[in-house]
Amino acid sequence: MNFSELFRQTSQLCKFSPDGKYLAAVVEFRLIVRDVDTFQIQNLYSCLDTIQCIEWSSDSQFILCGLYKRGVVQVWSIEQPDWNCKIDEGSAGLCGVHWSPDGRHILTTADFNLRVTVWSLITKSVSYIRYPKQCQKAIDFSSEGKYMALAERRDCKDFVSIFACSNWELVKHFQTDTDDLAGIEWSPDGRVLGVWESPLCYKILVYSVDGRCISKYSAYENALGVKSIAWSPTSQFLAIGSYDEKVRILNHITWKTVAEHSHPAILDCSNVVVYKEVETRAPLPPGDNIDAPTATLFIPQSKFEVQQGDIKLPITKPDINKANPKIGVGMVAFSCDCKYMYTRNDNMPGTLWIWDIRRLALCTVMILNSTIKSVKWDPHQARLAVATGTSKLYMWSPAGSLSVEVPVEGSFNVQGLLWHTEGNTILLMSKDQMCVCYLTDNTAETAA
Repeated sequence: MNFSELFRQTSQLCKFSPDGKYLAAVVEFRLIVRDVDTFQIQNLYSCLDTIQCIEWSSDSQFILCGLYKRGVVQVWSIEQPDWNCKIDEGSAGLCGVHWSPDGRHILTTADFNLRVTVWSLITKSVSYIRYPKQCQKAIDFSSEGKYMALAERRDCKDFVSIFACSNWELVKHFQTDTDDLAGIEWSPDGRVLGVWESPLCYKILVYSVDGRCISKYSAYENALGVKSIAWSPTSQFLAIGSYDEKVRILNHITWKTVAEHSHPAILDCSNVVVYKEVETRAPLPPGDNIDAPTATLFIPQSKFEVQQGDIKLPITKPDINKANPKIGVGMVAFSCDCKYMYTRNDNMPGTLWIWDIRRLALCTVMILNSTIKSVKWDPHQARLAVATGTSKLYMWSPAGSLSVEVPVEGSFNVQGLLWHTEGNTILLMSKDQMCVCYLTDNTAETAA
């Protein structure tokens, strides 16, 4: 592994371009676009106010900046730095902004979810869509960019409208069998749409493009329900993380449960590889001034040890008097080859569970000393990068696990991660800084 020097950023607003050539990063009201290979600044844009979000167009030709406080979106061209566009929502305000799949239309959501506005950069036309619902995920595009699904709320009832992205015409409008819809998400093949209820009721619905309800699933009643969902890349499985500390996997043929995985407090290591982070403290090298105010007698380092026998996992007791209790499966995602899946049970914040999808069984558990902040799969192979808000980067592959201290001057606690599209680079982000980790070809083998 090799690491770059540190660069400034704000609020972890950093994104690689879809073509992998550029890295955009926000520093307060400035947008800095760098070349990924050399890290030299290609473009520097100054916005009217502090930037709250950024998003690349699908062809990497444009990048937008959402200035929510001003109700303004500013759009910049990468190839023509002199060109720019400003979208002002005026008194309606702004609470969300998205690119359309073609990269030539911008969708803005007004404050209080009053409307969704479609702005065309080609014809400069404007279209309005009323009744968008304020929920966890109200807008989703199918993977091939053909359809857009929008969750709506009319007359105290939930609806879904499906639009053709080519001309923004309404294709289908139907009511959903939900009391309080929480989110919608297309399957990766674009054939079905997953709809889930708010946590107060456990319900997952699967709809076809023409509005037919293909399946309805509920695991239990009278308790907090769905907390997270994830489609497998092949669309064969739908994983549902629940507040009862279990993840359930539905198959795409019968939409019935093919596996139900729990997260026990006491783990039997007989059929599972358990890596536990162990800190070691090495003395300072000769010649260092031990009496210096900034020096410490010992330098903490960590490594993974394989555990045997029964292991008692650390548990954090949730505060039942607060909303959104830290309990249940809050993180779940499949690897790109659909061979593995990771989960994190929120009342075991330092434990990462990795499941073998081919065997439908647990294969690996990583026990870390700090709360897991971010977990991301490599876009090209079964390899994980993990951040815990410390100065270390953790990685896992079927070959093993490793812990790496980020070799930078000063304090750099990794809060967020972002993989490059080619899978050979990881962007590491702290509260107000970032650096790049360049992976060598044998990083996965080194983990062993």
